[in-house]
Amino acid sequence: MRYYPVFLDLANEPCIVLGEGKFAVEKAAALREAGAHVKVIPSRDYRHGALAGARLVVDASEDAEINRQSWEEAEAAGILINVVDRPAQCRFIAPAIVRRDPLLIAISTEGESPFLASSLRARLERWLGREWGPFTALVGRSRRELRERGVPIAEQTKIYKRLLASDIRKMLRGGNVTAAQHAAAAISRADARAAGRVALVGAGPGDPDLLTVRARELLADADVVLHDALVSAETLALCGPDTRLEDVGKRGGRSSVPQSEITARMTELARAGHFVVRLKGGDPFVFGRGGEELRDLVAAGVDVVVVPGVSAAIAAPAAAGISLTMRGVASSLAVTAGEGDVQPARLGQLAASADTLVVLMAHGKLEAITATLVEVLGRDRPAAVISSATLPEQEVVTATLGNIAEEARRAGLGPPATLVVGEVVAAAAANHRQVVALASFG
Repeated sequence: MRYYPVFLDLANEPCIVLGEGKFAVEKAAALREAGAHVKVIPSRDYRHGALAGARLVVDASEDAEINRQSWEEAEAAGILINVVDRPAQCRFIAPAIVRRDPLLIAISTEGESPFLASSLRARLERWLGREWGPFTALVGRSRRELRERGVPIAEQTKIYKRLLASDIRKMLRGGNVTAAQHAAAAISRADARAAGRVALVGAGPGDPDLLTVRARELLADADVVLHDALVSAETLALCGPDTRLEDVGKRGGRSSVPQSEITARMTELARAGHFVVRLKGGDPFVFGRGGEELRDLVAAGVDVVVVPGVSAAIAAPAAAGISLTMRGVASSLAVTAGEGDVQPARLGQLAASADTLVVLMAHGKLEAITATLVEVLGRDRPAAVISSATLPEQEVVTATLGNIAEEARRAGLGPPATLVVGEVVAAAAANHRQVVALASFG
């Protein structure tokens, strides 16, 4: 790393900008915004010695000879100088700034790509709304109060995490400043050993880019994450550096943690004051036992937050270019699971009642499922199996209902796999290659 990142206090300090063009105007305005006393010297008026007494100089003259002279003068006098667009003649570089006073975020590419720095700034500005400024001030006020009360650092940290995970930013975003202040004060004065809470969070179908913004925030703030076996390593990498990960996933044919123990563990951690995320593939409330966990946690007196996820029932077909209710082809949809207590008679009823049938977790019982469906729908109904949907290793096999199990076995498709049955599969055949190409482009 060539540059040492630092924020300068330029309030009431003398600063000089050389030049009169667009860059000079922008640099002078930014320095004035920081509270500096700014003197602008047009290019034609620059003479050796003009920089004397300055704390900082920006040469935006865009004149090679003036650049050379100003650089030499500043170097001799020990003045910090930035010659615009000439990294070799810069003792400091001006980063792209996300300003949410008192929160400031500086972005630099060490001069490699100002465009990239600017693009990242734009992204962060969309993510960090204006509410982050007053929120930062509220956290600062809480910090001062906690220090005055002599609260230990470890307990302070727990309170800061609760402030970050609270609804205070949402209050500020809605203009409810007084409510936000009261909420921050209540959290700051609460016992740091008070009970924590649990968030039931959907991890989506696999690709971490399909996580909701709220899910990403909660993963970053969690003390403990209890996750399913199929949650990808890339998704778990979004957790905070101090987050403890516990694999409580259930996999067919392997020993797994009973549901009662998972709920007991979440309750135990929450009562100990931890913020817990229960991370489940897809959506927690679509064949994910989220409803059971919510019921039992509420009964145990645990505060619970629910964050829906993108269900594989929708995402897997979409990733394969299949529109489940394509106009003119299908107007109804049924979703079930291949594992669990679904009986053949009920499966047949679902298939007969809807234009399109989606069977989640179909891999382990694919032959039995398709055999049941053939009795109701016939062998020629179009079908598709999508394996590892939305992930780089995604594979799609299409065939008829009569031979889809054999084709999936021949292709070596592994779990997780989603079965789609209906005329929409045939209608989407021409789209699959295009969807794959678009995914690669992204």
